[in-house]
This record gives sequence, structure tokens and C-alpha cells, in this order.
Amino acid sequence: MGSGGRGQGWSRRRFVGALTGAAAVAAVPAPAAPRRTPATAAGPQGPAASPDPEADPESADGTGGTPEKPSGPRPLCIGTYTSVENGGTGIGLAEYDPVTGAITGRGTLTGVPDPSYLAVHPDGRTLYAVDERQEGGVTAVRLADRRVLGTRSTGGAGPCHLSVHPTGRWLLSANYTSGSVAVHPIDRTGALGERAGLVTHTSPAPGPGQDGPHAHQFVTGPDGGHVLAVDLGTDTVYSYRLDNRTGRLTEVARAHTRPGAGPRHLTFHPGGRHAYLANEVDDTVTVCGYDPATGRLAIGDPQPTGSRPGGGRNYPAQILVTADGSFAHLANRGDNSIARYAVESGGARLRLLDTVPAGGDFPRQIAYSPDGGLLFAADQKSGSVSVFRVDRASGELTPAGEPFASPVAVCALPL
Repeated sequence: MGSGGRGQGWSRRRFVGALTGAAAVAAVPAPAAPRRTPATAAGPQGPAASPDPEADPESADGTGGTPEKPSGPRPLCIGTYTSVENGGTGIGLAEYDPVTGAITGRGTLTGVPDPSYLAVHPDGRTLYAVDERQEGGVTAVRLADRRVLGTRSTGGAGPCHLSVHPTGRWLLSANYTSGSVAVHPIDRTGALGERAGLVTHTSPAPGPGQDGPHAHQFVTGPDGGHVLAVDLGTDTVYSYRLDNRTGRLTEVARAHTRPGAGPRHLTFHPGGRHAYLANEVDDTVTVCGYDPATGRLAIGDPQPTGSRPGGGRNYPAQILVTADGSFAHLANRGDNSIARYAVESGGARLRLLDTVPAGGDFPRQIAYSPDGGLLFAADQKSGSVSVFRVDRASGELTPAGEPFASPVAVCALPL
């Protein structure tokens, strides 16, 4: 089993196969300041708001609405590994045309080691990156002048995911190798404080073929008061109540997949009562029920990812839901495709429609542009970022030009 980068622990996350492509690394002026965007395109996050009193309330409310398409180029940040052969030298900087999807390189932000996953503050001013190393860290970068605001320890090894709580007050991170999740406070400048919470998953026992817990994602529920940790190693999604004053975590529920599913990534329907879980080891997706009052998740039956029979091993990576809740898209590594689903019955059902070629090898991560008109796929093994136009009426994906070369592209974050 595995994911082209894990299974035997942190070292397997570094396996990238044959790589091609390179990115510009010349120093350039800072990119245009990003438009302030909601904390998530997946739906409402409750009454939480940005702590910045000057933040635009219409863009920070997290309602999952469809903003107007910007008229000029927008920033794109690209995560990579800096400690692998043919890897990057930092966070890739680029711009994309929100109409055509064309990407133009704008250099590299150096000084951040192995920034394999990225997230942005709800006010759009600060970028956060994991430092996916044995002594894991999280780094804050001010986007206006590309200044690194500092790095804090995650208290674990191999952090592979982070997200910002919709209040903008907390950074949530998942340590893959050590199977733990961490919480860091965010001050008014966007900088990170000392770690406020850390929980290691010690039970249940590891799933088939696993050597221990492997936390893969840490994300806020639509109610805002609960945060959920997806652990591939224990086949479990843990629900915690987050103390918004102290950052402390209190476990309130566990949801178990079938043994050996290897859950990787969870995303919520904007209605707030359902979520979708991508299971990378058994190549399935599941529809989940969610109770905002208790934080409890109920995992449904496995469904197909659209991977081709006889096409070799496939490892679903990331699943997204459009802002209106009508469609979902899933990245398939191995099959190298993006699956399209119709979301039906108010979010309670996924119906597989089709797949399209990913445009690159091993699509590790996908993201919508803030206006929902484009989908970006970071193709790890081909060292590229593919872009697709998203048809709002059908969810259909259409390639938007040639992929953009970027070494070991493992995360593409359009702002």
C-alpha cells in the first residue's frame, strides 16, 4: 500500500519518481496583494469573522458565495519539497489570468524548507506553510513584502497539512509521521505564537499495513466550534472541540472507516450537514453525515473514484465541493485523472459523472480559484501545475492551456 510518498512513514512522502520541469528562481518584485477571500470555498463556517477590524466583511464571512471575477492577474503560490532531487528552492511565486487560466512565473520565496502544503489567512495578508521535516514546523510569510514572520515547531514529525480557523486566530496543522495535530495562535500581524495545543493519536491500533498513526489533515467543521483530524494510519476521523480562548483541544467523537481505507482528505458540503472523505489506500470516497451540534461524523459506504479497472494502483488525494454545493471534484493519483461528481439530495449523495485527464503525473492536490471559475492541480511527478475551467452549470472541467512547469509541485494555492 502507499501513496507515492508514505506508507513507511515520513520517508515515503519523499518518493516522487521521475521528475521533469523547472521553475524560475530569480528574485522579482513581490506579487500583487491577494484579494481577501473566504476561509473555505466549501461552505459556511458559522458566525466566526476575521479578527482584523479593517477586513472586508463581505469577503471574510465564509458564506461560500461567488465573488466577481477579478479583472487583472492574481497571485498563485506553489508548494514543493526543497530536500529532494530536482526539487524546488522554496515557495514558488506566480500569477494567473483569472479568465484564461494562463500562469506566469514570478520567482521563488526562499527561506522556507520543504513547504509542501500552503494556506492563507482569511484576510488574505499572510501565507502559511508547513516545513515537512523530521522536526516539523509551520512558517508565516507576509505577502505584501514576502517577509518571513517566523517559524514555530509543530511538536511532531513530517507535518503535511495546515488550515486557518475561520476566525483567523488559530493555525491547525497535522503531523503525518508522528500522528499528531497541533494548534498555534495567530496574532494581529499574522505571525504565529507558541503552540497552544498538541494531541497525538494513540488509539485505535493502526490499520492493515500501517506502522502507526498518520494524521493527514486538520480542518474546521462548518459550525466553527469543532475541528476534525483525518488519520490515515488509524482509519479514523477524530472530532475535537476547540477552545477559542486557549486553543486547547478536547476530543468529543471518533468516526471509523472500514479497516484499510486509509482516509486522507475531508471536505464539507456548504449545507453543513454532510462531508465527503477521500480514502487513498482502498481507492474510494464516502459520503458522511455531520452533526454540527456535537461534531460527530457518520461515515457512509465506499463509492468509486472513477479510476480505470486494470489501470494500476490509484491513490485518491483531495476532494473539493463547488461553492453552490452542486458538484464535487476528486484528484486521482496513479490514474492521473480528475473525477466529477453530481452532489444530490441536499448533499447526502454523490453520483460519479466522469473523469478527465489531470494534465500531469500524480495530481497531489487540487484547489479552486476564489471565484470558482478555475481548478488548479499540482502534479507532483511531472513537476507541473495544470489548470481547468470549471463550468458552473455542469461542473465540467476543460483544460485551460498548457501546464505550468514547477519542480515537484505538490500544492497550488490561487489567491
